Amino acid sequence: MGPFTSVAIYLTIWWTVLFAVLPLGVQSHAEAGIDKGDGGDPGAPVDPKLKKKFLTTTWVSAVLFAILWAVLKLGLIKLPALPAHY
Repeated sequence: MGPFTSVAIYLTIWWTVLFAVLPLGVQSHAEAGIDKGDGGDPGAPVDPKLKKKFLTTTWVSAVLFAILWAVLKLGLIKLPALPAHY
């Protein structure tokens, strides 16, 4: 697995994990009993804690990528090589 492929796989894992982590621990304005007033969405989160979620996403993605890298390096799963056409 080359460096470009590794970065592409890591970013794919990162975005997938981010979308899994985003809804965890959020409380909407409606659930908190806060009136958003005119034009506000009552389902919007009160405090989304994005920095914490980005950090959590980063380390979870790193662990998952390390597991994938180890599985591929140890040959537990072999990926077919793509033919090189020049």
